[in-house]
Amino acid sequence: MHALPLAVMAFILYVAAASWQGLTLARRVPPRTALVRSFGLLGLLCHLPLAIGLLDQGASLLPGLSTSAVLASGLAVLTLLVISLFKPVLNVATGLFPLAGLTLLLAVGLPSPERHPGMTPGIALHALSSALAFAFLAIAAFQAILLGVQNQALRHHHIRGVVQSLPPLTSMERILFELIWAGMALLSLAIASGFVFVDDMFAQHLVHKTVLSLLAWVIFATLLVCHHWLGWRGMRAVRWTLVGYLVLLLAYFGSKFVLEVLLNRG
Repeated sequence: MHALPLAVMAFILYVAAASWQGLTLARRVPPRTALVRSFGLLGLLCHLPLAIGLLDQGASLLPGLSTSAVLASGLAVLTLLVISLFKPVLNVATGLFPLAGLTLLLAVGLPSPERHPGMTPGIALHALSSALAFAFLAIAAFQAILLGVQNQALRHHHIRGVVQSLPPLTSMERILFELIWAGMALLSLAIASGFVFVDDMFAQHLVHKTVLSLLAWVIFATLLVCHHWLGWRGMRAVRWTLVGYLVLLLAYFGSKFVLEVLLNRG
């Protein structure tokens, strides 16, 4: 099957899952976690062949924009589905699933950069840890948005609607920091493996990506340290999480977009 029909099917399934979970948040329909997970899993099953197809086109030294976007969004969906079996994070699907579907549709239409044979095991470790770090921190960013909505509603004594559907505020915060800790461990591995296994950052236009990734690491590390020692929480934690994620998003995809799409350089 061609890429576009698969991408459209995945998008429809993701939106269907997100819509039901969104209606559940709004207390318009009863919770159906199995239904949401099933539609999300079906969407992922349409998503995975596209990721495998891009990787099989001839593994590049480092994945290009379309491959990175499809891989990272697919891993984010998979990670959320797995975590939701143990933690009450399925509400994140309301934002994450449609974004993954939209990313898939856009990635299908992006030009593929010039390929170079042979992805070494070290580069594969770097690419996988980078994608997993992005997945965990993407889930953390959406969790932070929900936490911000909940925090603001409680501050203004609005206790109906979405707030009633969310876990307690303390649980939401605890899950947020657990996600950040996991993402930080993977991001640390990604940065370290990049320094070890990527030979020439200047020739591969990776200096700006490395600098921005390190900046994101510093932002998240500052948040974790200040949360532990100074008790940072609430809207401050939300803002720092979102800023760190936006910097990471720019690091992972900003430079690739400029090089591969705007400048048409593989």
